[in-house]
Amino acid sequence: MRNGSTAGPLRQRLHSFGYALEGWWHVLRTQPNAWIHATVSVIVFGLAFWLRLSRHEWAILLLTTMLVWMAEFANTALEAVVDMAMPEYHPLAKTAKDVAAAAVLVGALGAVVVGLLILGPPLWQRLFP
Repeated sequence: MRNGSTAGPLRQRLHSFGYALEGWWHVLRTQPNAWIHATVSVIVFGLAFWLRLSRHEWAILLLTTMLVWMAEFANTALEAVVDMAMPEYHPLAKTAKDVAAAAVLVGALGAVVVGLLILGPPLWQRLFP
């Protein structure tokens, strides 16, 4: 920061957002499961809008979806670091990658349960009045 100017830090923040969006785009380009997450997210949010869910229900769905995406991002980052640090096969590298993938699976399965609990009853009422 020069002469008390805030242009430097503001520019740095904007660059940080750009880097984060590059990371998100990398995940979408390279991880097939990310497209499954994206498709399911769009369907869930579409249903939530159609069913006119409460703010509380929206918040729970958003938090649950966010956790799945965060797990996917962390998994992709960990895989990249492991591949960089250990280009040859190593059992501990495999374990690290498997455990990170399991975190995504646990998050996704939990999100399915939350989605069924929140979307199930009003969807049932709409489809079978």
